[in-house]
Amino acid sequence: MRRLNIAGGIISVLTVAAAVIWAFPMYWAVITSLKPENETVRPFIELWPETLTFEHYRFALFETQIGRWYLNSVMTALGVTILTVASSLLCGYAISQLRFPGRRLLWWLILASFMVPTQVLIINHFELVAGLGLLNTWAGIILPQLIHPVVIIVYKQFFDNVPKDFREAAVMDNASEWRILTRIYIPMNWGVTTALCIVNFIWAWNAFLWPFLAVTKTEAMTITVGITQVNDAFGVYYARQLSAAVLAGLPVALAYLLFQRRVTEAITLSAGIKG
Repeated sequence: MRRLNIAGGIISVLTVAAAVIWAFPMYWAVITSLKPENETVRPFIELWPETLTFEHYRFALFETQIGRWYLNSVMTALGVTILTVASSLLCGYAISQLRFPGRRLLWWLILASFMVPTQVLIINHFELVAGLGLLNTWAGIILPQLIHPVVIIVYKQFFDNVPKDFREAAVMDNASEWRILTRIYIPMNWGVTTALCIVNFIWAWNAFLWPFLAVTKTEAMTITVGITQVNDAFGVYYARQLSAAVLAGLPVALAYLLFQRRVTEAITLSAGIKG
């Protein structure tokens, strides 16, 4: 028992140390954003500002288009979340419960696409979006981000585990497939759907590479891309940029704090699929 207590203490100390190391960059970003610019370029580390200022946050809120960037991020993240979860739910149900030609081939294609990094398809996505004239639009940002095979796999596995008795009883009552889905399967997986919605929203909100390529106009940028524009003609202002970065990450941090259990559940489901 004593050895177990010592081992538990060591693990606890290592866990706390790892948490501190992980959280320090966020702490440093917040503290730096509250410093005057002349303090941020000093050659030594200061864990607390000598002079506390909110000037950089005032600049980010009132001297940039951050309100517009927030709106673009909210709308595109909601669009990606709703379309991804809805289409994945229908696809997962069809593959799990329906029997149709090519069903197994479709399932293997989904599994294969799960193994392809999205970044590999960036050039194809850009050519298609540019050819359709969707650059600098919400649709151009949303459509290429709808590829999330892991969501389909999670739904398919959940539907596979639902007892067949529910479906057989509904079929005996002459219920249509749509009625079976909406009255039986969807109400039974609200927890999974909620978790997947939260995680997909966070993914879409944090997306940078594709929105960076698909948008060239400042007013059409999302918040993750827009914060790169918080600079000055005379050089880089680190505190100013970090204040914008803190404001960009604030909604995601609040969402995680409010829905921590659901986020953890979705990550666990995703990790189970990848494992």
